[in-house]
Amino acid sequence: VSPGHLREKYSSCATVFVDSTISQSDLKITLQCLALAIYYHIKKRDANRSKDIFDERLHPVTEEKVPEEFFHHNPDPESIYRFIRPFFIAFKATGGYAITTLVYIERLLSYAEIDICPSNWKRIVLGAIILTYKYLHDEAMWNFHFFSLLRGITIKNLNELERQYLCLLQFRLYVSTSVYAQYYFDLRSLASDHGLLPIALTPLQKERALNLEAIARYCENKNLCRVAIKKSGSCANLTDVQRAHAILS
Repeated sequence: VSPGHLREKYSSCATVFVDSTISQSDLKITLQCLALAIYYHIKKRDANRSKDIFDERLHPVTEEKVPEEFFHHNPDPESIYRFIRPFFIAFKATGGYAITTLVYIERLLSYAEIDICPSNWKRIVLGAIILTYKYLHDEAMWNFHFFSLLRGITIKNLNELERQYLCLLQFRLYVSTSVYAQYYFDLRSLASDHGLLPIALTPLQKERALNLEAIARYCENKNLCRVAIKKSGSCANLTDVQRAHAILS
């Protein structure tokens, strides 16, 4: 048995060790995993199918002119992370917003039958972030709130991006607790595979366990689960983080 293996902590009947929970996931790690998921979608795409509204060559998101060569090379995970991070930091979002963003991205790719590629990934991700905030945020969000983080894009263009995105998603913004949990554990598995999860875990205290149990019951009401995704602690991942695997349905 390796020394590293002996240092790992496991959940047992007496003690449960946790780092983050489904709706209190670590924002930085979740954003890194979101960037990795987007990167792998781009890398493993079958073609370059797209729609004009997502083409950055037709609808720039920056003031600076982007060289044509940029659209022929896949972005690296760090570049994707640097693009998405400011949106989540500026509005003090939780990891749940990042998870919902990925749900919308994958729904778009499926429903619209398009690929995410170097020429459209920024606008596809941007549209998903906008819809996530508007759907989950407690206060009304308008596109001018995002305008301050973008240069080279107009409010009119953001409105059109949102409108077409909604139509392509068939206005399906609801994310069930089961779908959300699947994405959460898939991202945990991705984090584990890339060494992003913390080694040191803290014991699950009685008070927090009771809170998690209460939220689990709370989420059984489908009309209330959206609030739980935004704000609260929920069901903990009870397995050792170094051995966690994605739960697929």
